[in-house]
Amino acid sequence: MDKIIKATDSESNIILLTDSYKITHHRQYPPNTTLVYSYFESRGHQKRGFPETCFFGLQYLIKRHLLGPVVTQEKIDEAREILKLHFGDDKLFNEEGWQYILKEHDGHLPVRIKAVPEGSIIPEKNVLITVENTDPKCFWLTNYLETLLVQVWYPMTVCTNSRAQKKLIGQYLEETADNLDGLSFKLHDFGFRGSTSVESSGIGGCAHLVNFLGTDTISGVMTAKKYYGADMAGFSLPAAEHSTITSWGKENEADAYRNMLTQFPTGLVAVVSDSYDVWHACRDLWGDQLKSQIEKRNGTLVVRPDSGVPHEVVISVLEILGKRFGFTYNSKGFKVLPPYIRIIQGDGISFDSLGEILQAMKESKWSADNVAYGSGGALLQRMDRDTQKCAFKCSYAIINGKGVEVYKDPVTDSGKKSKKGQLTLEIKDGKYVTMTQGTGDPKNDILTTVFENGKLLKDYLFNEVRANAEIHLIRKGNDFK
Repeated sequence: MDKIIKATDSESNIILLTDSYKITHHRQYPPNTTLVYSYFESRGHQKRGFPETCFFGLQYLIKRHLLGPVVTQEKIDEAREILKLHFGDDKLFNEEGWQYILKEHDGHLPVRIKAVPEGSIIPEKNVLITVENTDPKCFWLTNYLETLLVQVWYPMTVCTNSRAQKKLIGQYLEETADNLDGLSFKLHDFGFRGSTSVESSGIGGCAHLVNFLGTDTISGVMTAKKYYGADMAGFSLPAAEHSTITSWGKENEADAYRNMLTQFPTGLVAVVSDSYDVWHACRDLWGDQLKSQIEKRNGTLVVRPDSGVPHEVVISVLEILGKRFGFTYNSKGFKVLPPYIRIIQGDGISFDSLGEILQAMKESKWSADNVAYGSGGALLQRMDRDTQKCAFKCSYAIINGKGVEVYKDPVTDSGKKSKKGQLTLEIKDGKYVTMTQGTGDPKNDILTTVFENGKLLKDYLFNEVRANAEIHLIRKGNDFK
């Protein structure tokens, strides 16, 4: 009853990290198959997706699950017993194949994985990863690993979505602000509590940090540190939640706010301000009773509305604060609050609502520089594998010593047609092109071998990934004056 369940090595048993039906696939390939070559791509996108992907997260999966002697006798024994019970049959498990890997490869996986550099921006319908076995007796292993490797869809999709929002904010800053100085802190990760697990919050939170520096998801910071060598990938600030305000009582709301200014007399401090009446809070408390303290404080108060229709609330709060604290016009003719007060909208933020807010601000002549954003569910959870239509398919095999082009082309869905043959990703006339059927030039292949026979051959640092993913506005310079 009181037994403490701790994570054990068996919970990372590579033999069990696959779909059940793959357990029997070693029997299903044609006789004398010696090579299976497969690839991963984003073969399109849904309404919430994007026509290009920011590739990220494969290194996490490799370091977490594939490095070193991952096959042991203990894991084979465990898998045998689990799968016997799972299938009700003790003859389906490919124990011979796993014992061969243990004996001949000392438990290292005899596969080669090539991939585009992490952080690369690749248009949809291009190869991103290829996988092939390096031992002819382990042809079955390539697609056995599909289940695990396809999970790269999640960090890739989070990273793609986050980057798209960075481009959107950057676009409005270019139109309404003097520079991009604050862009890297404009979208803060609020998604830890809404994630499906601590691990998923770490993976998704890390993916967001490829594009931004602000986060409250500490697990994302730790994932970046452990798997990408980032000493500190993300930053936060003192901030109030509703309980630290409402525990003072409605009649003492001003005292609760005053306490925040007193406890944190310098730097940034964020205070949720909609516990009762956000208009009263902005107009009468921040804008009157506490105005002098805010103006004299050595730092910036960030007012956080947290309910209502986002684009309507943000404009209303800006107008109230503008009347109470004043504003100036920047070189583009847009209004900017004094540097000691800003807003963060952390409720209902997605790519779509973000665009609505930014457009409403522009139409009301408020600079995008006045507001930062916090996103949770839409940033880390409102997506699935089909958002970017991610798929892993076999395209080439060697059978009876001869190369065979492998593909699918379902009559009911041409969008699921897969690529044929051995693939390379090359740049032609300034555009990425996937060369199929072995027609590419290996010397021009952007795909890099990152894993081979249990060893990591390329270890990306987080700063490298960030540099690869940087948006064009930052690359060309951030001063618009």
